Amino acid sequence: MLAAVDVGSNTVRLLLGEVVQGTVTPVRYERHITRLAGGFDPRRGLASQSMDNTLAALVNIADAIKTSGADLVRVVGTEALRRANNGPEFVRQVKERTGLQLEIIDGEVEARLSCAGVFAALDPRPGRCLMFDIGGGSTEFVLYVDGRVVFQRSYPLGVVDLCENFSDPVNQQRHILSILDRVAYDLTQSSALGAALHPSTVLVGTAGTVTTLAAIKLGMTVYNGLRVNNLNLFAHDLDSLFHHLNPLTDSQREQVPGLEKGRGDLIVPGIRIVLGIFDHFQKDSLKVSDFGLLEGLLLAMSDARSVS
Repeated sequence: MLAAVDVGSNTVRLLLGEVVQGTVTPVRYERHITRLAGGFDPRRGLASQSMDNTLAALVNIADAIKTSGADLVRVVGTEALRRANNGPEFVRQVKERTGLQLEIIDGEVEARLSCAGVFAALDPRPGRCLMFDIGGGSTEFVLYVDGRVVFQRSYPLGVVDLCENFSDPVNQQRHILSILDRVAYDLTQSSALGAALHPSTVLVGTAGTVTTLAAIKLGMTVYNGLRVNNLNLFAHDLDSLFHHLNPLTDSQREQVPGLEKGRGDLIVPGIRIVLGIFDHFQKDSLKVSDFGLLEGLLLAMSDARSVS
C-alpha cells in the first residue's frame, strides 16, 4: 500500500492506493479544508490558527496511514509553505505531533508530479495539452506535446490568496490578468506559445476549483472523482455560472449541489481564473481530471519501489 499526502494552501488531502502497470487504483481518499494559507503575513508567515487546523487534520491522517499498513509514505507541502518563513518550524511540529516527514517541494516538482497524475486519468490521452492546476496559493501550468513536457512552471496565483489579498473584484481581475500575461510571456520565451495556442491543444484542468465546477455541473451531492474525470466544461456555461454565483453570499453559494462547505468564498475567484485562462489561450472548453498531485506521488513512489 502506498500513501500520499498533499498539504496544500487550502486543503489537506490523503490518497491510499496501489499502482499496477502504471494504473493508479485508489483505495481510500479523504480531504480536510484547513486553509493553511489563511491569514498569511509576509513577515510572520503562516497564521497560528491555520497551522493548528492543519496539524489537527494531519494527526487524523497519520492515524489512517498507520491503520492502512502503508509501506511507503510521502507527504508534500506546496505554495503556502514555500512562501512562509515559519515553514521549517511547521515541518518540525508536524514531525513531532504526527511522525510524518513533511517535504516542501518547489513549483517545478509540483508541476511535474501533477502532470503525471493528470495524464493517468485522461482517456484518450491527447497528443497536445495545456494542463493547469489551480491551488490555494499557486497555479501550475504544464504544456505537453507529442510525448514530452515542453514547459512547466508554477505561478503565485491561488484562490485563497485572491480572496484575502485582492478582495476588490477589479484588483482581483487585474492580478489574474497580470499573472496570465506572465505565463504567455514565459511560453513565448520558451518558444512554446504557438503550441499552447494551437487548435489541437486540449486544455486540461485539475484540482479543487475545476473539480468543484465539474461537481456543480453534475449536481453531485456526494463527490465522486471518477465521475468527473474526462468531463468537458465549456466557457459559456462557466460564464453563466459566474453570473449566477457572483451576487450570492458565501452560505447561499454553498447550498448549490456540488459546492462543498468552505468553498463559498473561493469559487468566484476560481471561475475568474478559469475564464481568464480560456481567454488568454483561445479555448472554449476544458477537460477535467480529478487526478493530479496525489496520483503523481503514488506513481513516483511506485517507480522508486520498482528500482529499489
